Amino acid sequence: MTAFFIYIIMKYRALGNSGFNVSEIGFGCMSLKVDARDNEYLLRSAVDQGVNFFDTADLYDQGENERLVGSALSPVRDQIYLATKVGNRWKADGSGWEWAASKAYILEAVNKSLTRLQTDYIDLYQLHGGTLEDPIDEIIEAFELLKKQGKIRSYGISSIRPNVIREYVSKSHISSTMMQYSLLDRRPEEACLSLLEESDIGVLARGSLAKGLLIDKPAKEYLGYSENDIIALQHAIKDSINPISIALHFVLNSSSISSSLLGIRTKDQLDSIVKAYHQDVTPNEITSAMEVLLPNVYTQHR
Repeated sequence: MTAFFIYIIMKYRALGNSGFNVSEIGFGCMSLKVDARDNEYLLRSAVDQGVNFFDTADLYDQGENERLVGSALSPVRDQIYLATKVGNRWKADGSGWEWAASKAYILEAVNKSLTRLQTDYIDLYQLHGGTLEDPIDEIIEAFELLKKQGKIRSYGISSIRPNVIREYVSKSHISSTMMQYSLLDRRPEEACLSLLEESDIGVLARGSLAKGLLIDKPAKEYLGYSENDIIALQHAIKDSINPISIALHFVLNSSSISSSLLGIRTKDQLDSIVKAYHQDVTPNEITSAMEVLLPNVYTQHR
C-alpha cells in the first residue's frame, strides 16, 4: 500500500540580527494549562506543522510553564528555538510578583530557567517589561555576559514603550522586541516598526487576534476604540474568507514582523490557526480591513 503524506509548508523569517530563521507563526506558551494532559502532544504537533519558535517566561505559573515546555520539547530541542523572559520575581509568600530588573537577579534567574527548560542554552532571553528608571546599562551588561558564557544565544526586550525601546536600540545589541500589534493596535506603526527594521531588530508580534475581538468575542472598548468601532471592524471582516486569516496576514504583511505569537490551548485551536495561516488573503482584503478604523497612536511613553 502506498503511503501518502501531506507536507504543510511554513514560512520562516529572520529574527533581527540573531541569525535565527523563525516560523511566521510562533507558539505563545502562556496559555497552556499546567494540568492539561495533552500539552506534550499539542506542542509536538505544532513542531510537526512547522512551528519552530516557542515563547514562555519564568513568571508564568511560577516557573511551571517553563518546566512543562522544557519537558515536552526536549526531544526536539535541536529543531526549535526556545525563548523565555526575566525581570519579574515572585514574592516569597506567593501573593504576587515584583519587578526585579537587576543584573544580579538576571544572572541568578537564568540558571533556574535553564534547569526548568532542560537545556544548556536559551536561544532568546528577554527582559519582561522595563522602564526608563531601570538600570539599563547593568541589564545590558548582564545579557552580554550571559552571551559570552554561552547560556543565551541572543537577547531582547518585551515592551510596548517607545521611549524604552529607543534606549535599548541605541545602547544594546538586542535581536528582538516583543510588542502588541494587530488591526486593533496599530500603535507600533507610529514610532517603532520602522526604527526596529532599520536597526535590524526583529519584531515578535503578540495580541494579533486582539484578545479574540477579531474572531468571536463580543465587542467592547479596546485601546481607544469604542464598542461601535469594534463592531464596525468585526462586520467588515466577518464575511471574508476567514477573520483569523485577515488578522494574521495583516500582521505578517509588515516586513518588520519576524513572527506572530499566538496563545494556543488546544489542538483544535492549533489546527484552526494553521489552516487560517495557509489561506490566501489578497492585498485588497488587507487594505479594506485597515481602512475601517483610523490607526490608534501612543498616548504614553512616547
